[in-house]
Amino acid sequence: MDNEMKVKARAAYGPVLGNRWFQLVSAVVAMVMIANLQYAWTLFTTPLMTNLKTSLTIVQFAFTLFIMFETFIQPLGGYMLDRFGSRSMFILAGILIGFGWTMMGQAQSVAALYFYYAVAGTGAGIIYGGSLSVAIRWFPDRRGLASGLIAAGFGMGSMPFVPVIANILDNGGVAQAFMFTGILQGGLIVVIAFLLRYPPGSKMPNKEFAKLDQSKIGFSPGQMLKTPHFWLIWSMFFAVNVGGLIITANTKPFGKNFHIAAAYITLAVMINSLANGTGRLFWGWISDRLGRYRTMFVAFGLNAVFLFLLPILGSKSNIMYVICLALVMFTWGELFSLFPSVNVDVFGATYAASNYGFLYSAKGIASILGGGLGAYLATSYGWNVVFSVAALFSLYAAVMSLVLPRIPKPARFKTDINNGGVAPTL
Repeated sequence: MDNEMKVKARAAYGPVLGNRWFQLVSAVVAMVMIANLQYAWTLFTTPLMTNLKTSLTIVQFAFTLFIMFETFIQPLGGYMLDRFGSRSMFILAGILIGFGWTMMGQAQSVAALYFYYAVAGTGAGIIYGGSLSVAIRWFPDRRGLASGLIAAGFGMGSMPFVPVIANILDNGGVAQAFMFTGILQGGLIVVIAFLLRYPPGSKMPNKEFAKLDQSKIGFSPGQMLKTPHFWLIWSMFFAVNVGGLIITANTKPFGKNFHIAAAYITLAVMINSLANGTGRLFWGWISDRLGRYRTMFVAFGLNAVFLFLLPILGSKSNIMYVICLALVMFTWGELFSLFPSVNVDVFGATYAASNYGFLYSAKGIASILGGGLGAYLATSYGWNVVFSVAALFSLYAAVMSLVLPRIPKPARFKTDINNGGVAPTL
């Protein structure tokens, strides 16, 4: 961000709101406020099974619906953010999250649980896309850092809440745990809505945009979807998501199946959050030195190994359970730091937010295996089968990370993706 832009931002918004680091921190806090919706969910699964008198498979399909609504809303959410601005959309998202998450504790039927979790997921999708959009607009010169911190905020955000939620569940019950976190999360997001701004001049009028040499800008979503590169990248994103989502949804059920002590299950959920977030930063840092695709090969390959060993070693003792889960999550979370950069490397930065929304839809499809179907397979065939399948998916992504940079580049894109090039920004 050059000095002229800094002066314009401070003149338009003042010394605080016009400071890009303040904007980045605000966006990260917003991501922390939606982290519990995904990463603390596993703590609620067993109590909900008891309250609703249903099976783990049925409860985990609620998680699948949440992920689907969180991911599939993002292309529309991105359009609405551009159309109506971050303030209006973050206020709406805060209301949806606060209402949906709070009411999940009042659900008296599976259908009600599904509905309220989907409502919360819609709000989470708006926050995810909006926070990322705000961050990369303020940091065009340090986009990797900005997107990495946003991803880390989501990955680690539930860690301080896990022991609090576990304590409330033990002493106050499901309804109280959902209500406390729902009101807190929704309320803080509404406050943040009044703080976030796009940098001045970050949106180009359509008339000016039309005058640009179209061969020098990035692929539009429609153009991107027609390339084989997108579908290969999409399949890799889908494949790596499966294992992490299975663990995110089933840390507690998996632990209870192997008679892991309750205190260690809570500890594992906390450590998973820490490993998930630090992994996003660590592997992003490694990619700057080793290269994007080599880093993917190493990280995804290790993830496959750890997923395969998890039910074998993780069931041996409380400590091994915690360590094995942490290793899987440490080699999983980086996909949310690396794939946004790959998206820009291959398709350019012009439509980066919209294009990533389409790529992110792979997570929604992966949630079918990560949620209800994964629980069904575990119930029917055992956790060894489930994690072996997840390991094969991660191994596929590792191999494809070596194939991708060797495929001829998309015809309209001139930058060498092997060297991590980035298209010109507007």
